[in-house]
Amino acid sequence: MASGNAIRGSRVGAGPMGEAERGDAAPRVHISYWCSNGHETRPSFAEEPGMVLPETWDCPRCGFPAGQDKENPPAPPKVEPYKTHLAYVKERRSDADGAAILDEALSTLRERGLIQ
Repeated sequence: MASGNAIRGSRVGAGPMGEAERGDAAPRVHISYWCSNGHETRPSFAEEPGMVLPETWDCPRCGFPAGQDKENPPAPPKVEPYKTHLAYVKERRSDADGAAILDEALSTLRERGLIQ
């Protein structure tokens, strides 16, 4: 059985944890960012001379970009729906081009006797 004066969860030679062992923490600055849904995010940055803050920060709640201007947050990105192969073809060819290609393919098949 363990003795009553043993410190549980500690190893031999372990000292006190804290600022004395790890050193002083760098001074921090908290900057507010707002997304288009009105969520506020306050990441902290190490304060240092000549520091450059990011213009946008991803909102951890909705994933939209957030900016430092509460009244004018960045617009959410436009998500384009999934496009089928036919949609991509229609972007490159007009209906007249498609009709001409179809007529050419059908005439080739008729010449070979594969269709009537």
